[in-house]
Amino acid sequence: MDLSVMFFGADDAGAGHTAKYAGHTAKYDDILAIARAADRLGFTAIWTPERHFQQVGQVFPNPALLSAALATATERIHLRAGSLVLPLHHPLRVAEDWAVVDNLSRGRIGVSVATGWHSTDFVLAPAAYQDRRERAFRDLALLRRLWAGEAAEFTDGTGGRVAVVSQPRPYSASLPLWTTTSGSPQTWEAAGRMRTNILGATIGQTRDELAGKIRLYRDAYAAAPEQPGAPPRGTVTLMAHTYVAGTDEAAREQAGAPLKEYLRSYVAQTAANKQAAAHEGAVASKPAAGKGARAGALSEEQLGTLTEFAFRRYLTWGSLIGSPETCRKSLADLADLGCDEVACFVDFGLGRAEVLESLRRLADLGGEDR
Repeated sequence: MDLSVMFFGADDAGAGHTAKYAGHTAKYDDILAIARAADRLGFTAIWTPERHFQQVGQVFPNPALLSAALATATERIHLRAGSLVLPLHHPLRVAEDWAVVDNLSRGRIGVSVATGWHSTDFVLAPAAYQDRRERAFRDLALLRRLWAGEAAEFTDGTGGRVAVVSQPRPYSASLPLWTTTSGSPQTWEAAGRMRTNILGATIGQTRDELAGKIRLYRDAYAAAPEQPGAPPRGTVTLMAHTYVAGTDEAAREQAGAPLKEYLRSYVAQTAANKQAAAHEGAVASKPAAGKGARAGALSEEQLGTLTEFAFRRYLTWGSLIGSPETCRKSLADLADLGCDEVACFVDFGLGRAEVLESLRRLADLGGEDR
């Protein structure tokens, strides 16, 4: 089982420009310190997301830019986008940016492609929102060809068509690709058909549900034709909130409050996403429905009840929060499901010292299998 470190962030850097500036500066200091420690401790990769205009992930607008900094601060650990919202970007720019990081890191990169879901993110590319899924999967195939050095035709400033080759040329012959899924079985199957690796999460689904999706992915991957640079067998990477302490009680006491706050944000965001999807579908089928088609928001009481339920269930299965022995059993269970790598989500509200101590304990567990 490979162990990686995932950043996602759910913190509020404070009110006012000065406080936010100082808070964000400190956050980048934390990321650099944790990345250097993960590199020394033997973790497989560091994942950084792409987020825009929200509390969650305030300091992560560009994984390529941050990975370029991490490339010069680390020596062996892989640097991956988890995830890059491909419909927001021209595929040529993606190929160019990640080729720079690939050269700086001497081939230590990987990219997980997401379709995007939050409509506000698409102020960066408003025309790409409605067909974002189709665009992502189409451009993923194009990205593979660009990385391999193939010329591709695009429209230039005069409206003519011109063939270009992405520069600089990357260090690696092929680009390691993942597809990000929020849980849809269709996305798991699509990732298999495209022969990409897959980046999912344990949260929000049962063990049996996840086992079924992994089987679906494996079957689709095995049946799919070969793709340039794709390995014979795909990698299943699962994100899990992680905090390893001396005892279960200590882990739950220290991680409980920040994890509940994160889960509260997750529950509210998930509910809002479902409401937006329902509204979008209702408007598409009944244009006269208007704003009345949008479901009502959760009340504070409902949100609190759902958060507590999610917290209790997540401690029972899906997280790496507990003693070394508890986390060892959780890792073995995920391996039995067919998981190849756990991306350990560490920055959900804990301090730098707590995260570093947790990673040291976790590295000891990973070292037992090496």
